[in-house]
Amino acid sequence: MPLHFYKYQGTGNDFVIIDNREGVFDASRTDLIKQICDRRFGVGADGFMLLENTPGYDFKMVYFNADGNESTMCGNGGRCLVAFAYKMGVFKTNTRFLAIDGEHLAHIENEIVHLKMINIAEIEQHETFCWLNTGSPHYVKFVDDIVDFPVFEEGKAIRNNERFKAQGTNVNFVEKIGDNEIFVRTYERGVEDETYSCGTGVTAAALVASLKGFESPVNIKTLGGQLSIAFKANTTGGFEEVYLNGPATLVFEGDITLS
Repeated sequence: MPLHFYKYQGTGNDFVIIDNREGVFDASRTDLIKQICDRRFGVGADGFMLLENTPGYDFKMVYFNADGNESTMCGNGGRCLVAFAYKMGVFKTNTRFLAIDGEHLAHIENEIVHLKMINIAEIEQHETFCWLNTGSPHYVKFVDDIVDFPVFEEGKAIRNNERFKAQGTNVNFVEKIGDNEIFVRTYERGVEDETYSCGTGVTAAALVASLKGFESPVNIKTLGGQLSIAFKANTTGGFEEVYLNGPATLVFEGDITLS
């Protein structure tokens, strides 16, 4: 069947998007999603998203990893879907939509998408790493010489260790590179590789950095570009008003015929 698609990228994290408000795509066809995301035999993407209708909201975000499995929240994907919904005339400036982790607010200003993430109740702190859920589970570790750090090898080992192998976790390696700036590299579960950027991952890294004295907004360098995370710490050790901010760009659109 022929299918019209749009490809977006947010700091190098790329996604295929389908306007599914009329139910043109069967979301149970995980084999087709995997085929579309394949970089040799399909369009190629880190993830696949559907823009759908849902009562009480401007739209619903349905997200799948490149392996075809429906996944937890994707921050850069959320920003890209907001940009797509804006392009399709779903909203004008501010929007309220539903994702797998609940309600999200977003707005677009000067081509930057500002996406409100979920509140964070707590950060699990260990001697060498932190762990938290920012819509997706994230392991965060500060390292030295991040440019030459073996992200794939170390990330894969942590993602598949005794604690995390059943459900998986995303793994973020972080280095301070400025007064209020960090460089983040992420191994993503579902993709099972390092990606150019991860929205929920940089959110997790910024909040962990705040425990080390970083102030809002924290500037983030990724392999795919620049992002920033704004937040407010609350009195119980958690965080609220957490915003992931950065560009989201249409790469191209086209048609693909699927069997």
